[in-house]
Amino acid sequence: MTTTHNLDELEGQPHANVFPDAEPKTIKLTLDAGGEVAPHSHPGREIVLYLVEGRIELQVGEETHELTAGAVARFDGDQDIAPQAIETSTALLVLAPRSDD
Repeated sequence: MTTTHNLDELEGQPHANVFPDAEPKTIKLTLDAGGEVAPHSHPGREIVLYLVEGRIELQVGEETHELTAGAVARFDGDQDIAPQAIETSTALLVLAPRSDD
């Protein structure tokens, strides 16, 4: 079975679950300019963030990275993460269970 979605049609702000009840967890994050998500973590997950449009500051642990549209970041979900939009932004996040390999 194949499931498809158009990101522009997904509702929910700042988070919209792309494929509810499916692994890996896939989230569309939408932030207005100046919007932010408070520091939080996703223990036991590896996270890939693809910035579809906009510009954000992504704090991961003690590091801060400025990302622009087209950027891809991968990080450990055990760390605190806190994205803040410099301009209106949309990102796609994939939160995969960490393998013990």
